[in-house]
Amino acid sequence: MTRSGAGPTLVLVLAVAVLVGCGVILLLERSLTRILLGVVMLGNGVNLLILLGGRSGGAPIVGTGPVEQMSDPLPQAMVLTSIVITFGFTAFLLAVAYRSWYLSGDDEVPDDLEDRQIIRQAGRNEVGAADRGGEGPNGDPEQVDPEPARRRLRRGDES
Repeated sequence: MTRSGAGPTLVLVLAVAVLVGCGVILLLERSLTRILLGVVMLGNGVNLLILLGGRSGGAPIVGTGPVEQMSDPLPQAMVLTSIVITFGFTAFLLAVAYRSWYLSGDDEVPDDLEDRQIIRQAGRNEVGAADRGGEGPNGDPEQVDPEPARRRLRRGDES
């Protein structure tokens, strides 16, 4: 925050953007370790964003100074709550990553069995559910494009 309490500086706004952007990119990975780092970075970026939303000033204790010069205590309380929630979620993800590494030797998230079935159906150009639109699987814009799924299956373990 600036000294005059006018608002956040460009450096803090860029820090929020970098933390949130990197956190989202890491969340999209398949490794649980990278997902964990993404959660931590995203949580820190959001905490900084919440703090930037409040006004800066003196301690928010009644009787220590004029009310107009006190900082807003609500963002501080919200950030403390968010830190506790992020810590709990981080501990849970650490336990899941450790358990996955202990059982399989790596922490990569495998494909779900239902996902593989949907990929096979899309590869055969089948409709997974009843087509209520009446235009058929080739003319229906809501159907999944089977091309990316076929490429993923060829690289995968199953045939």
